[in-house]
Amino acid sequence: MSTPAAAPPLSALTDREWRLIAAAPHQLLVDGRWVDSENGATFDVLDPATGEVLCAVADATPADGRRALEAAVTAQSSFARTSPRERADILTRAFELLHERIDDLALLMTLEMGKPVAEAKAEIAYAAEFLRHFAGEALRIDGGYQTAPAGDARFLITRQPVGPCLLITPWNFPMAMGTRKLGPAIAAGCTSVIKPAPQTPLSMLALGAILAEAGLPDGVVNIVPCTGANEVIEPLIRSGLARKLSFTGSTKVGKILLEQCADKVLRTSMELGGNAPFIVFEDADLEEAVAGAMTAKMRNMGEACTAANRIYVHESVIEEFGSRLAEKMAALRVGRGTDEGVTVGPLIDEAAQAKVTELVDDAVTRGATVLTGGTACDRVGYFYTPTVLTGVSPQARMATEEIFGPVAPLTPFSTEAEVVAAANDTPYGLVAYVYTNDLRRALRVGEAMESGMVGLNQGVVSNPAAPFGGVKESGLGREGGSIGIDEFLELKYIGIAMG
Repeated sequence: MSTPAAAPPLSALTDREWRLIAAAPHQLLVDGRWVDSENGATFDVLDPATGEVLCAVADATPADGRRALEAAVTAQSSFARTSPRERADILTRAFELLHERIDDLALLMTLEMGKPVAEAKAEIAYAAEFLRHFAGEALRIDGGYQTAPAGDARFLITRQPVGPCLLITPWNFPMAMGTRKLGPAIAAGCTSVIKPAPQTPLSMLALGAILAEAGLPDGVVNIVPCTGANEVIEPLIRSGLARKLSFTGSTKVGKILLEQCADKVLRTSMELGGNAPFIVFEDADLEEAVAGAMTAKMRNMGEACTAANRIYVHESVIEEFGSRLAEKMAALRVGRGTDEGVTVGPLIDEAAQAKVTELVDDAVTRGATVLTGGTACDRVGYFYTPTVLTGVSPQARMATEEIFGPVAPLTPFSTEAEVVAAANDTPYGLVAYVYTNDLRRALRVGEAMESGMVGLNQGVVSNPAAPFGGVKESGLGREGGSIGIDEFLELKYIGIAMG
């Protein structure tokens, strides 16, 4: 593990925060070693609460990426032969280490990503659960034995690791999105090269160090932070050495990667964009619905693909719902995620803040009313006030674009058929939320939603034990659950003649 040259603490950092940043890995992890990039290049990691530089991290080149993939290829055959118990034990030990170091890991995440420390701790615990879950799945990789219909042969069905994988993770959940991919890859016996988002490389590098400490063999997981993602990743996709790509990010980038993967027919898992509807019927428990909307909207400052993006409320209750939601949103405390009592941290960067501002201004120009918030915070850092809008026009940009910020747009509806049609009128289909106390309606609407997941009277659907993923332009495949490991396994049929 490398340590950068000594430097005085930044004005916004405490001594503990500075020591934590200084002690974190800042290099590439290739074949079990911490190394600088080939040309010595680095990039800065910023604190989104201040815009100040936290540290510099090695910036991988295409040659670095190639070396990382070659290390994964070399390690693949031996790692595939390890026993399921051995792989499960490594994941279990890593699970334990995440919990042992949860305070430091959460603070590190807050410094590079911005979310409040309490929320970062919740993410570390969530991330750890993927390791524990897939430790169990490693022991349940099954197959089959069957007599041929004619009786003259036997069919032996086995499942084997797909091979070296390329994994690309986003900045909004920098630890959990890593374990959600690495957990099943390791459990299945696959090696990997993982590229974290350049905004949040420190959490992934810390995870790499923990996996190594837990006993993961050299070369099984290689980490290549970089700013030139396409220059580094595309040659790896087209090399023919990798056999799978798993990507979490925007639909736009996902489509580009799918085109590249077609060249070598790589297996793909894609968790892409969302435009989640949140439907509140007239018979819903409004207290529960408001609480659910707060969770579905404000988790991670709204910077989540599962965030409620379009909130449809029955016309008979929208005024009361809007008043209650605005009161809750206005009471949230905005500030640096390390400060006590803060519940809303900064957005990830200046571009994110600018986009949220543009979307809100556009909605207001088209007739929306601001119930609370509606402006960027007048302070250093990339903050935006928690906002509730009502009367949002279907023509407003936020009706079709992911907001990725703390903005809740409310739209009235009158009939079930009307709101189902509106909710499904999107190319995305990741998750939908439905609040009603009518069981038949809940099942009817839940089945009608064109989405991979539905939250019925709950504002959170993510669970390591459940299959996470979407339909339409929200992605391909599933992560988590008992089928999450299938994405990293190939079926093989062996025919045995008995004559």
